[in-house]
Amino acid sequence: MTEFLLSVHVLVAIVTVGSITVAASMFPRFALRACGGGKEGDGRSEGTGAAVLLHRVCTGYAVAGVVVPVFGIATGAQLGVLTDAWLIVSLVLTVAAAALLGLAVLPGQRRLLALAEGAATEEEARPIAPRLSMVTGMFNVLWAVVVVLMIVRPGSTTGA
Repeated sequence: MTEFLLSVHVLVAIVTVGSITVAASMFPRFALRACGGGKEGDGRSEGTGAAVLLHRVCTGYAVAGVVVPVFGIATGAQLGVLTDAWLIVSLVLTVAAAALLGLAVLPGQRRLLALAEGAATEEEARPIAPRLSMVTGMFNVLWAVVVVLMIVRPGSTTGA
């Protein structure tokens, strides 16, 4: 049973979190393209379409990503490591990453999409994009730290 739980945990983490980190990182560039210029053939419509798609990827996979900590906790319970420091820190960082995603990244994407769909100029969108990129980078770093903790497991007695 432990192998099944761990397999689902890892596979869903790769598919969902990996997709979110890539899509969220690409989003600001396409949203700015969607807001830039107003002439035919300048990439505005392609930028808007790509930005909408990337936002949908982020929101859809964020919902599916709830499975990652659920199966992670179930795996930890099976292994008897729920009170290990590395797992507790990982859970805290996971909650922080989820909060960043839900409270900053996705709302920032929605703001940029609203500007793009309202035919805003790049100058109107430019102040939002760097903040969104920074918060997205923080989200990505949190997940990278969680991955390292899952692999290294400092203080673990499981031999890894």
